[in-house]
Amino acid sequence: MQSLFTAVNVTLTLSFLLYASWSDYKTREVSNLVWAIYGPIALFITLANLLLYDLALLPYFALSFGVTAIIALLLFYTGGFGGADSKALMCIALALPFSTEALFTPLLPNGVSPLSQIIFPITILSNSVLLAATTGIYLLLYNITWHKRSGRKMFEGTLHHEPLGKRLLTIITGYKTAISELKEKWHIYPMEDVEEDADNQLKRRLVILPRDEGRDEIVERLFKAVDSGKIGAHVWATPGLPMLIFITAGVIVSIFFGDIVWVIISSILG
Repeated sequence: MQSLFTAVNVTLTLSFLLYASWSDYKTREVSNLVWAIYGPIALFITLANLLLYDLALLPYFALSFGVTAIIALLLFYTGGFGGADSKALMCIALALPFSTEALFTPLLPNGVSPLSQIIFPITILSNSVLLAATTGIYLLLYNITWHKRSGRKMFEGTLHHEPLGKRLLTIITGYKTAISELKEKWHIYPMEDVEEDADNQLKRRLVILPRDEGRDEIVERLFKAVDSGKIGAHVWATPGLPMLIFITAGVIVSIFFGDIVWVIISSILG
């Protein structure tokens, strides 16, 4: 019966996350109603499971949720996560506080880490971050190819003087796109901005953490700079793929393959 409770929560989690991911991808918004329904149902199922079959795990459930909630809030307030991402992670902690190995043994050897047995959402988070990082590899290769084929500089004008760390982050999180595409597609975010100094000299700077707030104003400034010929027609931008997609994928990977970070560490240490 315990496996049945887990299976119900897994199904519930994937159902809500798949919908939330689709909504986030299409509109960049997820209704709070999703979490208002998902969270209480998940909590009821988990508590019923523990009260009926394993009362001793209640303190560990509180620990798992508490640690996850703190990390989710820290990520939100530091700009690492959006509101929906943080709420999703906290709801996952209510539904899947512990490893699901009783339902499905991970395919990878050493897939069940000590951490995943008591705070499974952190395994889901680490797997999600790893999956999101793979987009960085793709963008790096894309940008190198674009640079070689076009013969253009990656960072023109004052962008060349931006800190090396900023430029590296830009290369693995963004790409060069025409200003017209940036104006037409609202889900693409500018990764640079322009301003004029006291001598009316145009200065370009990188924006590492693009936000919805002020996006249109930045795009308009870039468009005017391009239209006046002060900068080229291509600027740095990022597609801003919703983290919820990677969180959903992280849940699937965690259930069927296990804790990837732990697997890597175990392999290295032998």
